[in-house]
This record gives sequence, structure tokens and C-alpha cells, in this order.
Amino acid sequence: MRFDTVIRNGTVVTATDTYASDIGILEGKIAAIAAALPIENTGKVMDAAGMLVMPGGIDAHTHLDMPFGGTTSADDFETGTIAAAFGGTTTLIDFAIQQKGQSLRQAFETWMKKADRKAAIDYAFHCIITDLGDAQLEEMGALIHEGVSSFKLFMAYPGVLMVDDATIFRAMSQAAKYGGLICMHAENGGVIDVIVRRALAEGKRAPKYHALTRPTSTEGEATGRAIALAEMAGAPVYIVHLSCNDALEKVREARDRGVPAYAETCPQYLYLSLEQMEAPGFESAKYVFTPPLREKWHQEKLWQGLARDTLQVVSTDHCPFCFKEQKELGKDDFTKIPNGGPGIEHRLSLIYTGGVHGGRFSPNRFVQLVATAPAKLFGLYPRKGTIAIGSDADLVVFDTNAEQVISASTHHMRVDYSMFEGIRVKGVPKSVLSRGRTIIENGKFVGKAGSGEFIRRQTYSGM
Repeated sequence: MRFDTVIRNGTVVTATDTYASDIGILEGKIAAIAAALPIENTGKVMDAAGMLVMPGGIDAHTHLDMPFGGTTSADDFETGTIAAAFGGTTTLIDFAIQQKGQSLRQAFETWMKKADRKAAIDYAFHCIITDLGDAQLEEMGALIHEGVSSFKLFMAYPGVLMVDDATIFRAMSQAAKYGGLICMHAENGGVIDVIVRRALAEGKRAPKYHALTRPTSTEGEATGRAIALAEMAGAPVYIVHLSCNDALEKVREARDRGVPAYAETCPQYLYLSLEQMEAPGFESAKYVFTPPLREKWHQEKLWQGLARDTLQVVSTDHCPFCFKEQKELGKDDFTKIPNGGPGIEHRLSLIYTGGVHGGRFSPNRFVQLVATAPAKLFGLYPRKGTIAIGSDADLVVFDTNAEQVISASTHHMRVDYSMFEGIRVKGVPKSVLSRGRTIIENGKFVGKAGSGEFIRRQTYSGM
């Protein structure tokens, strides 16, 4: 049998299995998995001896080329997807934001244009709903049919993105009817708004007050309310960027009762804490994102949640704003600091380091968290998120012993700082393939901007 590429001598790791095998790739798909594949007439042979071969990572939460707070996130679909590829992510799901009064289709088409001819890896979209009239309600069903099978709603940012409980309930009911999944930003935005106004009135304007005005109880309350609304609607729910034990306990209780409640966390909540907000001067603005950083003890609770399946996914919420010029828009008022941080490039290395090398879970669980679970929840499986005959040849050759120190001086994101500056990781992608094409090799990007494809997703079918 002829192959375009054969990956030899590697240890294949999926969410369920670990075994020594070769992988044969033909026309962008995995065509053969066997102990020893013939390499005669093969276009390219890659030696993965001593390394793991894993499905490409899926980042289910990114914000590329996103307008926010009077500026736009620093990475567009070219720079952001190239950085993602360096980190072993081969598919991302970004957000098409509906403006008030706009149709959902207009929002989707706007973001499709942003990604077209720029994305270096495959991509899909959630649609953010800010205005849900009868027309948009009908559009939800049509978009699900066309492969946009998830929607995000906000319980925070009143007057900008926040919607009320009735809107959330209507959206969840419609999603359940057509096989969609609702993603929830769960913070009590109304209460936070009051706390923020009090802080400003008291002259508390430094970046650390972004964190101190968003207590964990506001996230816990909203998470519980989102789950309750989903139960009433007979719908599944996915809590994004869960940051604290208050919210984690709400998800755990619901899952223990058999409720289809899912949640993700992000590397920043596993590695960083409120201590970063005590950085001198304006430095702590680098860590202004929402939900904010928490007390350090929450970190281990989140790691346990990942190990015990209370948390199903690790995404990044990558939303980069340069420290100079962008973060500095809020120099005198923390409410004007653009919310977001850069993380798309180092997700796999950070989670492998803390999770597998840290003795918290197995390589199989790692693959589940960064690839297989997001593929299953968001309608990409088995095309993405696994290594199987007929699946896309999205693959990462991963050196578990290679070490790297994360730094803004060496990363590929278009942003002038790193949230994880100076952190040493162990476990680094060596080669990355997207649909059979090598896009990262020997520390270099050898892919092509614009080669990523929009992926139509299937309806929600659970885990």
C-alpha cells in the first residue's frame, strides 16, 4: 500500500489506549495503523522513536481578531493559528459575536471573512448571542443544521454582552430542540457591576481591583443558576473558563445527579493566582482577564477536577492584548483595561507538565482533556480528536522529555508579554501535522497561512 507519509516507531496515545505502532497517512486521512508499515513509495517518513504520537489538540475557546474595549485582540487568524500550531493545537473554535439587532448569520459571516485565507489550522465557530428575538431564535436551528452547533451567552458585562435568565432559558430550549449546546459565561454581572462602582467611588482604580471586585461567590452563584436553567430547559450546558472551587462544586453536584453539565478550565487558573495581581505598578494589568485570578488554593481543586472528570476540557480563552498601548488604555481605571490574556501556544505543554509529569493523571487522560473531549462535545469526533482509520491526520509527535522555558522573547503569539514568563515546561511538540500536511517541524512553521478549513460540526450527542 502506498502512503503519502508514514510516522514510524512512535508510541500512539489516545484517550483510551497506548500502544507502539506506525501510522500511515493518505490524502489527509489516517489510512493505516500497524506495528510495521511498508515505507516503499512513501512520500515522507517521520521517525517518532522515543516519542508519543497523539491526536492534534482542539482549543474550544479562543478570541482572534476580536473587537473589545476600544481595541482589537492582538492575534488575527494568521498569527493566532500559527502560534496554536507551534503548541500542538490543530483545530480551534472561535466566537462569532452578534451585535445588538444583528442576525446570527451576519455575525457568523463576519467571522468567516476574518478567518478566510488566514487560518493555518482548521477552525469552527460558536455564535455569541446578545439579542434573541423570534428571528434569531429561528436562525439557531438553521445554523445548527449548517454546522454551527454551539452558542455562547453571558451572565456578565451588563449593557454589552449580558442577557437575562429568560433569554438564556429560551436559547437553551431551542438548542435542545435542534441538537445544539449552550456555552455559558457564568458570573453574576449585575452584582459585580455594583461592587465595581463602589470600588471606583472609593478611589480603587489599580489593576488588582479587577480581581477583587469579582468574588468567587459571583461565579459560583451564576454557575448554579446556569445549570438550573439548563435543567428546566431539558438542555445540556457547558460552563466556560471555570476558575474557582465555588463553581466547581456546582458542576460536581449536578454531574453527581446525572445532569449533562460540562465545564472547562484554562492553564492560567492552574498556574497563576492572586499573587500575580500584587505585581508592582501597572504590571498586574497583564493578568486582567475574566473570571479573574483566584487564591492559590483553588489551583489544586481544579487539577483534581480535571483528574476526576468534574472538568472535561482545558481550553485557553486566548484573547491577547499588548501591554503597551492596549492594556495601558486602563492605566488610570481598571475597568478600562482590555480583558484577556495570551495562552494559545502553550496549553499542551503546561497541562502535560502539571498533569502527567505532576503525577495527577495519565497521558490518556491528558489526550482526553486537550483533544478528545472537546471533539466529542462540539461535534468534531471522530473526524478530529482521535487516532483511528478514516480520521483526519491531525497529529502531534510529542517529546515528553524536552524542556522549554516559556518567554515572550521566543513565543509566536503577536503580543509583547507572556502570562507564563519563566515557567519551565517538560513535554514539547516536535512535529505537528494538519490533515496530513506537516506544519511544524524542527521548531519551524512549515505550513501555509490560509490552508486551514472551516469545519462543519455535528449536533451535540454527549460524551
